Amino acid sequence: MDPQITSQVLRQARVHLLAHGECPPGAVQARIASSWQRSLRAGVQPVGRVSGGDPLTGSEMRQVLTRSEDLLAIARPVMDYVFEQIQDSHSMVILANAQSTLLHTLGDAPFLNKAERVALRSGAIWTEEARGTNAIGTALVEATPLRVEGAEHFLEANSFLNCAASPIFSAQGQLLGVLDISGDQRLAQAHTLGLATTAARMIENRWLLARHQRDWRMHFHTQAEGVGTAAEGILALAPDGLLLGGNRAAMQSLKIAAADWGHLHWDDISAMPLRDWLARGHTHTERLHLAALHTGRSVFARLVMPAGAQATSTAATQAALPSDRAGRAPLAAMPQQPAPDALAQLDTGDLAWRAAAERGRRTLGKGIALLVQGESGVGKELFARALHDSSARHAGPFVAINCAAIPEHLIEAELFGYESGAFTGARRDGQLGRLREAQGGTLFLDEIGDMPLALQTRLLRVLQERSITPLGGGKAQQLDFALVCATHHQLREAVAQGRFRADLFYRINGLALQLPALRERSDREAITRRLLDQFNPGQAVRLHPDLAFAMAHYPWPGNLREYANALQTASALLLPGEDSIGWSQLSDDLAQELLRYREGAQMAVAALAAQAQPPSLPATDLKTLSHAAIAQMLQQCRGNVSQAAKLLGISRQTLYRRLKAA
Repeated sequence: MDPQITSQVLRQARVHLLAHGECPPGAVQARIASSWQRSLRAGVQPVGRVSGGDPLTGSEMRQVLTRSEDLLAIARPVMDYVFEQIQDSHSMVILANAQSTLLHTLGDAPFLNKAERVALRSGAIWTEEARGTNAIGTALVEATPLRVEGAEHFLEANSFLNCAASPIFSAQGQLLGVLDISGDQRLAQAHTLGLATTAARMIENRWLLARHQRDWRMHFHTQAEGVGTAAEGILALAPDGLLLGGNRAAMQSLKIAAADWGHLHWDDISAMPLRDWLARGHTHTERLHLAALHTGRSVFARLVMPAGAQATSTAATQAALPSDRAGRAPLAAMPQQPAPDALAQLDTGDLAWRAAAERGRRTLGKGIALLVQGESGVGKELFARALHDSSARHAGPFVAINCAAIPEHLIEAELFGYESGAFTGARRDGQLGRLREAQGGTLFLDEIGDMPLALQTRLLRVLQERSITPLGGGKAQQLDFALVCATHHQLREAVAQGRFRADLFYRINGLALQLPALRERSDREAITRRLLDQFNPGQAVRLHPDLAFAMAHYPWPGNLREYANALQTASALLLPGEDSIGWSQLSDDLAQELLRYREGAQMAVAALAAQAQPPSLPATDLKTLSHAAIAQMLQQCRGNVSQAAKLLGISRQTLYRRLKAA
């Protein structure tokens, strides 16, 4: 069909949608029609001013880039390769994170200038709720590669674009981001979606290899020539054959779901058990072997062992190994997975926390000072101790000092120590000082933003010289410790205001790690389960659904500290035989606060429900439609905001914002 006719049909279909709340049958592809419906429910208007907000800049953008550091490092070379293929075609390559924030772009200068007029640049947020149907936001919602061409974009301003995007998944099936190729609609190329999909798979494969360097890997394809290409399937395995993850090709060809990782074994999918594979010496990284699958197909496969791993090569040794109750050999001759370090043991699944832990882990033993930032109660000291316990210094001391808790006139002696008779009231035999107590281990300076200015000067000199002279004289002592500092203050602002020395800030800020607040974390359920198990050993204690709903709406200004205290107190107040924590187990003041937040949410739902009667539906009254859709969905989900937001195709933060505005 002529492109102009197609555009005209699509625009008419969009007008019909605005007027009647649905697309005319057959006028729009099903996936695009669904996205238009979500855009409409989100209150996006096809014409007029775009309300997507200004692109992120400054510290906000730096935090986003920091959290996406690994993805950017892996994706950039692939993006360079893709751009070489599309150069001089009025196009651009875009990488966005899982929240649809644009991280990195490459493109032809003339087209980049045009694209920037619709905020197609780094820092812009391209969710459906912000910019309507678009390849980036829609591919993330649908979790599948797709094209959005010309007038298929919900916003009229974007109809000059032809976009193809493919989501990027981790080895465990988690959305990492999206790779998009956007260009001029008039110069659209049919192969663009295939190129975007191939690039996304290249990134996924590189991600898997980087994250599973210490694990066994099985590379396979139905054709021998396919092994080693972007089309190969890759599985990451534990030494006993447990499947830890895999790429999209592996999941599709073996019909493995993301929920299967950590449950399926190689022996569940292959007719040749792993013990037999090893017994026949099939561990050479250059040799391919034909492996029969339980599906009846066969694949050419290569087993790659991690560096330094040794496996027995004789069938007799393997046959002598005992089997577990499932009949699998534990393969005792194979290397065991390294035990999870202290950081991994703290990890309950939040991506922002995990990113901070991974970046901190990489600096251990490299002499880099770490600055842990976050609100009070987010667990900065716990995080610092886990860094210490995960490092080569774990056998040394971990010395924690709260700079805000020591009186100013004592803090110098407390930190630096003193000789006998250094001042009136000094101990007869002097004092070593906390800095020297940390020798060979880790020094943790909590709330360093509250350190007096005069003391900051001396601390800076100690950190520069790595030696200390106690008060009252004596011989200078060499210092050897890892330094971790923490604060809930914005130290850059304190430096600008003259409350904190700039040179000390740069000395302690080798790498800043931001820990998320409890209200921002995606692993609240896992945290709750872990705390309840900790406070109620051997019991399956749970939260009453009504209380759990209220707790989910409360901002927890004291973060993990406040939340843990509340659950510990509630657990202590349970009567023998009780396994459900309800309102009666809470302290009175907390119960009142939680009830207030719960009632506020319920009132907002009721206010929206009052607007939910079927209106005569003027085509421009998108706000009423949006409020009605939210009210109906909340009622359907029985007040579960997270579930309602997911079904509506908007973020939980946006839903809260609209509840407050109702």
